[in-house]
Amino acid sequence: MAKKKIITARRSILCANDRQAAANTRLFKKLDLTTINVMASPGAGKTNLLVHLLKALSSHGSVGVIEGDVASSIDAEHIAALGYPVTQINTDGGCHLNASDIAAALKELNLAGPGFLFIENIGNLICPAAFDLGERVRLVLASVPEGDDKPRKYPGIFMKADVVVVNKLDTLAAFDFDRAAFIAGVRAVNPAAPILEVSCRTGQGLDALADWLLALR
Repeated sequence: MAKKKIITARRSILCANDRQAAANTRLFKKLDLTTINVMASPGAGKTNLLVHLLKALSSHGSVGVIEGDVASSIDAEHIAALGYPVTQINTDGGCHLNASDIAAALKELNLAGPGFLFIENIGNLICPAAFDLGERVRLVLASVPEGDDKPRKYPGIFMKADVVVVNKLDTLAAFDFDRAAFIAGVRAVNPAAPILEVSCRTGQGLDALADWLLALR
């Protein structure tokens, strides 16, 4: 009786992605770009956060964005209208960006440092966590209206975060958000990542986040 041959497709896909991610890392270093992979659920405020950070960091070097969306170029058009370099990736239903997507977009963006490259990943708290893009920093963005239970419901993405940012702090009075519970949920899976609170509406905390990123240079 012939032996069954089992092909683990997921492992093969991730290995190929990891090879490209390693190549991306080498290229980011060569270009002197500090690369930040911004991951969050839809509506958490990724694009608004990026706009504030682009403004804060543009005086310290080059800045640019690789914008990931399932469809449309709404956010990329907004960033371009403000005068910042941006390249759009549409996944046509895919739930995450991969390292090959980033390599192709980087050629089109034609950005060189010293400076910062932001990658706005697809709005999703599951799939993006599994795919290394070659980035220096994984920034996981949560927001007050989403609730304080996200680190317990989606531990994988918080486990891999280099920094956790809580947005929409100005809405605390309107939502049942337990800050202590959120922090405890993050710390249960990630004891070390800084947890920074911001409001893109009022500007609270944004300078501290920009300073944290600048300290990586």
